[in-house]
Amino acid sequence: MLSGGKKPLVKQYCAEEHPLKDRLQKLRCHFTWGLLIEDTEVSDLQDRILEEIQCLDTEHKVGYNLLAYVKHLQGKHEDALENLKEAEEVVQGDQADHSDVRSLVTWGNYAWVYYHMGRLADAQTYLDKVENTCQKSADPSRYSTQCPEMDCEEGWALLKCGGKNYERAKACFEKALEADPENPEFNTGYAITVYRLDYPAKRPCNVSDAFSLQPLRKAIRLNPQDAYLKALLALKLQDVGEEAEGRECMEEALAHTSSQTYVFRYAAKFFRRQGRVEEALKYLKRALKATPRSVFLHHQIGLCYREQMIQIKNATHMQPRGRDRENVDRLVQLAINEFQKASVLKPTFELAHVHLAEMYAEIRQYKEAEEHFQKALCIPNTYHWKSEDKAITQYLKGLKIEKVSYAREKLLKALERLAERRVNRNVQVVESTALLGLIHKLRGEVSEALLCYEKALRLAADLNSMF
Repeated sequence: MLSGGKKPLVKQYCAEEHPLKDRLQKLRCHFTWGLLIEDTEVSDLQDRILEEIQCLDTEHKVGYNLLAYVKHLQGKHEDALENLKEAEEVVQGDQADHSDVRSLVTWGNYAWVYYHMGRLADAQTYLDKVENTCQKSADPSRYSTQCPEMDCEEGWALLKCGGKNYERAKACFEKALEADPENPEFNTGYAITVYRLDYPAKRPCNVSDAFSLQPLRKAIRLNPQDAYLKALLALKLQDVGEEAEGRECMEEALAHTSSQTYVFRYAAKFFRRQGRVEEALKYLKRALKATPRSVFLHHQIGLCYREQMIQIKNATHMQPRGRDRENVDRLVQLAINEFQKASVLKPTFELAHVHLAEMYAEIRQYKEAEEHFQKALCIPNTYHWKSEDKAITQYLKGLKIEKVSYAREKLLKALERLAERRVNRNVQVVESTALLGLIHKLRGEVSEALLCYEKALRLAADLNSMF
């Protein structure tokens, strides 16, 4: 896992104990915020930052500072310097009151990049710029400043870096809001973060259970022209069964010309969940023209093809023949192509692997199906085996030793009873359901194993999905 403490992917300046480093670590910038980024996610993160720079028409962008940090992780320090120069140009044109804070972040990133390049005099120059500005603040510290705008900047960076960072992002925005409860940007960041965290295990949920509704409404009140926020509110309203208000909210979002690529993404998701698949595909393909490397779009297009396949199967009572069978096979292949693109662009995207496995199982390619289920199960944070139950440990050890025998079947039976009892009692349901899949696999019951793996992954995805 990459973070501010790990070296980039290529050789860099190695004066790790240089006295300058102590001062650098006191800065508040991307290098000291402890951003959790898997090395396999760096390319996808870079694509998403570029998409945001290109397509998100709001003042609240992560932008070039985070892109510079990503370039550092790749060892591309000259490119990082170019990104920081672009960040400076954006700040110079920023009319917001906190442009000085964003300069501090940029200067801190400059200092770190120059340090890693071995250009210590340049690093010291930017440290001096930070120090001179911080000394002018109401709460002076030599190399950092404590203010809500800086908390907001940190929150945006954490939010962009994925689900492992969301709780910390939420805390940053909460801290900023304590100082300025009506700030439009602070409320926007907080609303988006809690929307990402607000995914219950089962849908539809009650309105009272959806804790992101009120923050989204408040953020829209303070940012009435933000179509992106309105699209998110529409989806959350759909989640809780408020379909009519959700549709009205989505229509308002689509009426805006701002952030259209992002609005089209969420409009497509909204329409697909209504069963309006053709309309969803229309918006997804329009968005894809602007951002052809979007993991989200490829995954959503795949889901649309999957939905069309399901519609045909339902209409034929699950027995498609002739032209219907041909259409099912065609749609399965189209879905596979899209899910495959998503999984290549973001190897840690477990849902893409789950849906690939489903499609391969549909055309009876069970080897490929199990391969993708196993890939999803091996992704960190998909589900966590936390059980310390000695019985399970002993059963599994026994299964490794025993060949096909009466004793082995007794072990399987005992393990199956234990897993089913946990599922029925709602104890570690994800782990226990996956364990049932393993039991079926050991018995050679491929179809049943795939069903259990799918159910386990869906349960996990409902709790961890960022979409």
